[in-house]
Amino acid sequence: MSNDKVRVAVVGAAGAFGMKHLDGLANIADAEVTVVSGTRPEPTHAVAETYGVAHAVVGLDAVLERDDVDAVILATPTQLHAAQTQAVLAAGKHVQVEIPLADSFADAEATLAAAEASGLVAMVGHTRRFNPSHQYVHDRIAAGEFHVQQMDVQTYFFRRTNTNAKGEARSWTDHLLWHHAAHTVDLFAYQAGKIVQANAIQGPLHPELGIAMDMSVQLKSETGAICTLSLSFNNDGPFGTFFRYIGDTDTYIARYDDLVNGKEEPIDVSHVAVSMNGIELQDREFVSAIREGREPNSSIRQVLDCYRVLGMLEEQLA
Repeated sequence: MSNDKVRVAVVGAAGAFGMKHLDGLANIADAEVTVVSGTRPEPTHAVAETYGVAHAVVGLDAVLERDDVDAVILATPTQLHAAQTQAVLAAGKHVQVEIPLADSFADAEATLAAAEASGLVAMVGHTRRFNPSHQYVHDRIAAGEFHVQQMDVQTYFFRRTNTNAKGEARSWTDHLLWHHAAHTVDLFAYQAGKIVQANAIQGPLHPELGIAMDMSVQLKSETGAICTLSLSFNNDGPFGTFFRYIGDTDTYIARYDDLVNGKEEPIDVSHVAVSMNGIELQDREFVSAIREGREPNSSIRQVLDCYRVLGMLEEQLA
């Protein structure tokens, strides 16, 4: 690492999440973005110019052959995540891959094996572990002041066409189970213990996209806590994920980085972490783990069980 800064490449930089990572990294003194990569030269160069990044390249291979890159953040299509993560590790670089790690349990296991063999920092973007709202609840659980009895979660988008978070056409298909449910499956286990029971049903398949646009998931953890997750691409209203924690002492409702109690009274979470931005906090953990030579929160090892559960649910839905 030059000047003790971690030199980072962002792949998929012109996408909605690539730019969120670039926004977060701009606030991290220990990180320097040395190169951005995309599939098309024009938008990739435009992003490099906007964020003051010296180099813009096309494709992952053009990143991996560079000697000014210590670590790679992959904000690329789901279907590429496992293979690209393995390729980054094989090139001797640390990696953070956007959620999900893979779209099958077998691919997730293979990627963990590659990570453990490499000795490098290998992390998955399970952002809910880092949102100040969920961190606040996690801290209360860790202190023994709150125990989850039930989580009620709604993940809603209006996405009847294949568009991304910026409303632009997508070259790949997003997935309610392998992408959007992954956030809640991992968070529920993080807050309430290992998942021991899981059920799912889905609505009609979209005629063109071939995926279910509506889904319902039930989970139970080893502590006896339960979770009900409703997912839809058909909801014409506020989009995103809303979490209701019902516990033995309190009720909380988390909306991304914000938190209220069951009466909708705001809870100040500004003291929970150095930023109020979950993605910036995720990137801070990645950079810190590299500099300190330690396993990060949301390492592949820590989140692997989420993909076991998703694999079980996929078998049920089949």
